[in-house]
Amino acid sequence: MGKRTRQFFFFALLFWPLVSICQTPNPAPYRLYGGISYYANSFNGVPGARSSILGWDTSAEFPAWRNLRFKLDFSGTTGESGGASQKAMFFLAGAQYEHTFGRERAFAHALVGDMGITREWGPNSHPGMTASFAAVLGGGVDTPLSRHFAWRVEGDMNHTNLDLVALNEHQLPIASPGLPRFIGRISTGVVWTPKLGSAVQESNSHGEPPETDVIVEDRNSFGHWHIFAYTWWSYFHVAGVEYDRNSWGKFLGARMDYVAEILPVAILEQPSQADQWGDPLTPTTGHTTNAGMGISPIGVRLLWFDGGRVQPYFSMKGGMIAFSNKALSPYGSYENFSLQEMVGAQIRLTDKWDLRAGVSDFHFSNAFLVPNNPGIDEMMWDGGLVYRWHIRRNGR
Repeated sequence: MGKRTRQFFFFALLFWPLVSICQTPNPAPYRLYGGISYYANSFNGVPGARSSILGWDTSAEFPAWRNLRFKLDFSGTTGESGGASQKAMFFLAGAQYEHTFGRERAFAHALVGDMGITREWGPNSHPGMTASFAAVLGGGVDTPLSRHFAWRVEGDMNHTNLDLVALNEHQLPIASPGLPRFIGRISTGVVWTPKLGSAVQESNSHGEPPETDVIVEDRNSFGHWHIFAYTWWSYFHVAGVEYDRNSWGKFLGARMDYVAEILPVAILEQPSQADQWGDPLTPTTGHTTNAGMGISPIGVRLLWFDGGRVQPYFSMKGGMIAFSNKALSPYGSYENFSLQEMVGAQIRLTDKWDLRAGVSDFHFSNAFLVPNNPGIDEMMWDGGLVYRWHIRRNGR
């Protein structure tokens, strides 16, 4: 899985359950959108050489809670400007608030994520950064055409922090005054509303509170691998509390839960002297302790054979982690985004208590919030004590 795909899934996790966890019993249906876009400027459109470009936009909007929806947006640009290709893709996720005025439906959204672009996008094909943190703020109006279709007109302001890179072997970002950080976009196309049911409605059909678990956990790294990041010279230990609540009924035969996590203990052992990528400067470079804490407010868990003796699970969690010193490298950042994937099993001890054991990948990096983005993937074992806070009477 590439970096851009990873960021897409990360931000999807970051916002999805936040909107869905408290859905009403009869939420509005899903919506799918596809259209064309007009960008008021290109990514290399410095003053005196501004040039518009065209693109496309697709999005998926999930069932609403009090007019608020979780939204995924996948868009891109095509064309040339300033002697360089301007092919880019945006992977975004966020929240959309909507209100109906007569037949029209107006909405406003705020989206964040990652964008990727070809290397030689700068003026006269000068190389630049190939990825950047991205944010979109805007809104639009949907006019119904039929029961399942509507016509959408949307206007947004896109923000990125792209810079050109130095022409040397490291190709580090350099300050690039005049490059546009904010670009206006207009999009228009068709919205399709399929008729889909609600897993939330099914899971709450008996009027009982959903199954809820609280887990006291401890994790420690036992190795490294290159999946989403390059660095592997640091070691990691975390401990905290995880909350799991059945919010989406069943999926693939498993109980589908919302997951949140607080990690008051996060201890990173990193090289005491490192280059911009987090590699030790010399073979004899020692390690220093960098303390921090993390929070993953958004996640999802699939738990099979709920209530059985052995309950396999898979989970993903996204959030932020902050350290007392810059993480992994003096060229990095204090705050980083985190993404975790975990597989394992819960072993039933009593009606109220389970024991959890598993392995996970713990990734964190700063998503180019600063010019240098050292990141790491830790292979970690996981152990936890699970308290079954609420058990549905008809489910055990």
